[in-house]
Amino acid sequence: MPTREPPLTSPWIRRYAPAPEAPVRLVCLPHAGGSATFWSGLARTLAPDIDVLAVQYPGRLERRAEPPMKDLTALAEALVTELTPWTDRTFALFGHSLGAMVAFETARRLEATGRPPVALFVSGRGAPSLHRREFGSQLDDATLLRQMRRLGGTDPRVLADEDLMRLALPVLRADYQMVEDYHYVPGPPLGCPVTALNGLTDPKVSPPGVEAWRNHTTAAFDSLTFPGSHFYLVDRHEEVTTALTDRLSRLTESSRP
Repeated sequence: MPTREPPLTSPWIRRYAPAPEAPVRLVCLPHAGGSATFWSGLARTLAPDIDVLAVQYPGRLERRAEPPMKDLTALAEALVTELTPWTDRTFALFGHSLGAMVAFETARRLEATGRPPVALFVSGRGAPSLHRREFGSQLDDATLLRQMRRLGGTDPRVLADEDLMRLALPVLRADYQMVEDYHYVPGPPLGCPVTALNGLTDPKVSPPGVEAWRNHTTAAFDSLTFPGSHFYLVDRHEEVTTALTDRLSRLTESSRP
């Protein structure tokens, strides 16, 4: 009998390679200024063994008419509502940079509602308990452009295109403001394993920040470092997908009766 799919569509969820028979779903959350399309290649690589749900935040691409969200906990709470229909089978969360923080807060809330993820994968971000403001009050266009150039991952031709940047900067500013205003609230650690993935030369991540993720779970913690900077996972696509597949395969096997 075919596996039943959740009976609704959502502007929040993009499935670039639907895998309805996969034993596990992987919810992927993009970085500041990013969109669901960032995960399209990962979705196609992992299918049909893993069903990737790429999250589309408000304010970008087909949701560009919607105002971007500026409160990270409100974003996590909205995602709990949107993702609950998809928690009918084993699922995990994977977030990069801003997405790592959103994934963590979403995982906390899903676990509190009795729908715990089987794993949390965090990339390009230190533990939320060590979060500190980075920019103070200086989130002007020049500051944002310097940050984009510093982190890489954006085609220089895009950075030089005034029309494109005029469209991108309001969303980027809202996303960075969301990170700046985030306040970690202590609470029970997660009950699922946490894996931290990072680039060796990422200026946004420190070894203590990575290690502190260990304190956010009562289950296993491990960390993987790949050659590269903040957007290492673009160049190290094969190694990243292998790491995700291996861990999710083991967790899926161990959760079966």
